[in-house]
Amino acid sequence: MNIIICGAGKVGISISKQLSAQAHSITVIDQSSEDIKKINETQDVKGIVGRATFPSVLENAGAANADMIIAVTKNDETNMIICQLAHSLFNVNKKIARIRAKEFLEGRWSKLYNKSNLPIDVIISPEMEVAKSLFRKLEAPGALDNVPFAGDKIKVLEIAVKKDCPTINMSLKNLTEKFPDFKANILAVVRKDKFIFLKKNDKLLEGDKAYVVVSTDQLTQILKAFGHEEKTAKKILIVGGGNIGLNLAKLLESNFDGARVKIIEKDKERAEVIATELTSSIVICGDALDEEILKEANIEETETILALTNDDEDNIMVCVLAEKYSPTKRTIAIVNKSNYSLLQKSLNIDDLVDPRMTTVSRIMEHVHKGTIETVYSVQDGEYEFIEAEILEKSELLNKSIKDTNLPEHIRIGAVLRANKVVIPRSDFIFEKDDLVVFLAKRELLKEVESIFRLSSI
Repeated sequence: MNIIICGAGKVGISISKQLSAQAHSITVIDQSSEDIKKINETQDVKGIVGRATFPSVLENAGAANADMIIAVTKNDETNMIICQLAHSLFNVNKKIARIRAKEFLEGRWSKLYNKSNLPIDVIISPEMEVAKSLFRKLEAPGALDNVPFAGDKIKVLEIAVKKDCPTINMSLKNLTEKFPDFKANILAVVRKDKFIFLKKNDKLLEGDKAYVVVSTDQLTQILKAFGHEEKTAKKILIVGGGNIGLNLAKLLESNFDGARVKIIEKDKERAEVIATELTSSIVICGDALDEEILKEANIEETETILALTNDDEDNIMVCVLAEKYSPTKRTIAIVNKSNYSLLQKSLNIDDLVDPRMTTVSRIMEHVHKGTIETVYSVQDGEYEFIEAEILEKSELLNKSIKDTNLPEHIRIGAVLRANKVVIPRSDFIFEKDDLVVFLAKRELLKEVESIFRLSSI
């Protein structure tokens, strides 16, 4: 595919890296000559310095022959104009825009996005996507992440393997024998920063971060098998009342019965605004780094603390202070700088969330068309969990897994057939309309499209 990415920020760079690795032809436009120089030096893409709202710049980038345009500049209005120009002047087939402002996303104005008005095919709201991701973490407290597939019938879990894990040092083959009724597949682990596909004789080791595909109705049992019996938090403190914090509080109010949510917001005007938008949450105006404010929020009783301000250092310090009051609390912080992950273990922070990768995963989901429905990127996009449907033209149709000759770095996790979840073994035979959830290395995405007979866009 010929794809134009407008915006060479963290999200734009990450998307271009992933798509170029999948052998797409990528052009990146940005006004910063420094950012374009960096991307030209580090990636096999074409970088162009200029304003993507200028038709001449889009034309120079090859918009007339582009299959898709992805607008991820820092400005909502700029992203919308880019999509309008791509549609009106160049007839670009698919247009994806990152839009943050609530004014553009909710109420009657959200109906603007159609071919007659603003021709944007897919709108990504980063703050809403991050809020949803955080909500999923709270929904399955024993998991580092919890991603729904196949209409939420199947989950992909990211689970920390700790020293008290009952299944530690046990081979996957023996795990299957010990838990024959479990509908779950352990596909891979991150071990000492290295991503490893697991085989039946491999074992889980302390410190591993395991990726598990599981039937949603067995979520609790699987987490228990990993030694995670944490209860869903009811007393939750959110630090930072920005769009992420506000959206998360709304999700908790709507979905967590009996949840007691408190928000600490430093800006008085913002605190007043979010207080009017929430029904049962308590909003406290103050600085969360002030221990008196934390005491006012009853931090000693809080079960989970989420630090969601725009300042990475503040978020980390809030978690450190929370640890001081109670080492058993669960702490989650948003960080935009990847090098802070080195501090996670030493500071006893349970989870660091990179909002950039949440946005990238959502955009990548919409890059693939055909029968691919959901994409979840891990390890900075090096690997992807994908959901795809078996069509009549798929080369997997009526074949068993052992006879398909799938590449080594594609692993089948689960199949949804007639609304029933199946954890397939080697003799499992694919049928038409099966929904397959699998893990693949990103370099194999072209091969995946060929195997499932997917269209490129």
